[in-house]
Amino acid sequence: MPALLPRAKLALAPSLSRRGKITLPYDGFEQGPIRPPSEAYSLLIRVTRNCPWNHCSFCPVYKQTRFSVRPVEHVIKDIDLIHKYVEILRGSVDETGSIKPEIIRKTREGVPTEDAAAYAAAFSWLFGGKMKSVFLQDANSLVTKPADLIEILLHLRKRFPAVERITSYARSRTVARKSDKDLAAIREAGLDRIHIGLESGSDEVLARVKKGSTKVIQVEAGQKAKKAGMEVSEYVIPGLGGRALSSAHATETADAINQIDPHYIRLRTLAIPPHAPLFEEYRAGRFDKCSDVMVVEEILAFIEALDGITSVLKSDHVLNLFMDLEGEFPRDKASMTALLRAFLDLEPHDQRLYQLGRRLGLLARMDDLGDPAKRGRVEHAQEVLGVTPDNLDEVTDRMMVKFI
Repeated sequence: MPALLPRAKLALAPSLSRRGKITLPYDGFEQGPIRPPSEAYSLLIRVTRNCPWNHCSFCPVYKQTRFSVRPVEHVIKDIDLIHKYVEILRGSVDETGSIKPEIIRKTREGVPTEDAAAYAAAFSWLFGGKMKSVFLQDANSLVTKPADLIEILLHLRKRFPAVERITSYARSRTVARKSDKDLAAIREAGLDRIHIGLESGSDEVLARVKKGSTKVIQVEAGQKAKKAGMEVSEYVIPGLGGRALSSAHATETADAINQIDPHYIRLRTLAIPPHAPLFEEYRAGRFDKCSDVMVVEEILAFIEALDGITSVLKSDHVLNLFMDLEGEFPRDKASMTALLRAFLDLEPHDQRLYQLGRRLGLLARMDDLGDPAKRGRVEHAQEVLGVTPDNLDEVTDRMMVKFI
């Protein structure tokens, strides 16, 4: 699941754009609610608002919101505002490469209220992200007309020529509908990587969670993006098929990944917050959620079925039971499957301790169970929280939802 960010207000009154179209007046710098964890230090530039599909039952984001494409002029103004404040801040940096607190205060005091968000974004990007990467928001920037997206990308590259990477979310159906020529032009203009929510390669699972896509479309999109020269990061949700479709979810997803051979495979273990449509099915008993142990068995089956690829697998989200489950195929396949088997070989008591310790943030990896102090803290928490074999999954489910 993505990381959440504060929402920005939207403009209301219409005006005329330089293209002669009726549009909303610029209402200041905007940032959308989410970004991938791997874009934590990226500058966030909002190209679209919300999600053009917005029917996925597992996703709690954007529900009861209206999708819109921001006018190119507004996005350009956002970029120019960031450039303005980056230059001001750069001019305040001393010979050591730092900026004194009193200078920061003076600089901030000179920022108009309506520019506060842009100033904060510029400050964070300059001193935290080192201006290395940019992420285009919201859920599907590629739905923007190719000419408009290219104009935005070229302006970004012009303003910040030292940026190493520009990335975006994209729906597979949107990518599949783009011509090879348009995708290549977008890549040439500066879009280096796209994050695609594959979620599953099983058509039955995809239909059940209202993904609005099929395995064939998912594979076509990944292959087309790679052909255009973009890095492709495919997201997979272990547990999305529930208990009934766990096996099909694992094997069909692996088959889709084998056909795409993306640069990155990113795992996002299923959690079901009350504001996600899937929660109603879960509560009504129509969706039988996998236990943590079942999810581990599913991930093991998924990785074992991956073959002939050179992808890098990442488990870079707090919802995942193993943050250290990562590696490059085929080199690290054996070590990744060994980690999962090691968990499945643990005594049930130690499995439960690790599950609880990870969800509480008391354990980072299974080796931590061998540390008497860390193990003792988890055992104490287990006693205080009243965690038993019968209620462990319920307790850890509640913990996971808090991270969404």
